[in-house]
Amino acid sequence: MPAFRLAVEQGADAIELDVRLTADRVPVVLHDARLDRTTGRRALVRELGLTALSEFDAGAMFTSDRGRTHPFRGAGIRIPTLQEVIRAFPELCFLVELKEVDAQGPVRQVLLEEQATDRCVLASEHHAALEVFRHPPFAVAASGREIGLLYRATLLRRVPDSVSYQTLSVPERHRGLRIPTRRFVAAARRLGCPVHVWTINDPGSARRLWQDGATGIVTNHPDRMRA
Repeated sequence: MPAFRLAVEQGADAIELDVRLTADRVPVVLHDARLDRTTGRRALVRELGLTALSEFDAGAMFTSDRGRTHPFRGAGIRIPTLQEVIRAFPELCFLVELKEVDAQGPVRQVLLEEQATDRCVLASEHHAALEVFRHPPFAVAASGREIGLLYRATLLRRVPDSVSYQTLSVPERHRGLRIPTRRFVAAARRLGCPVHVWTINDPGSARRLWQDGATGIVTNHPDRMRA
């Protein structure tokens, strides 16, 4: 949550976050399946209920000086639920990355209950994780499989006339290949799909992507992009 608040202070237009399920099927905001890298405690998210998970120190392992200091350790930072994040930022848009196929049902329920469908785009590397979001009022980003299909189609100059997603969130490179080429971005724009590129922390790279037609930049440093 401190990182999200800082992003807003630095001028971020939206927040990208990752979602996993607890043992009692509550969507929580965490990238890793394991908890050791961020909390220092060995456990899997899916093995713990929300009550047990709330006892973990989400700021325990953060360091910006290679371990000399841990400024957030013991500060009371916890792993938030998706519902808590959406409520904390009522005016903000979100790119919600589903890390697990099973998360789609609980995530759908949260977005409907919070009336947040109009400010969230759902994304996942797992094509099956987006099935319940393929129809209004939801908007989805292309899955990893769909990104690959469009990339190959642009190489062969056989871009489809329509697609089942509304946007693309792509890495700058994958297995050594540059994904958001000018041809790729142009094809996406013809399909009516904006392209957001992650994770870009160099302003020069961001500028080149804007010039190539990218619509959004996912970054760890919104202040640098604004400057």
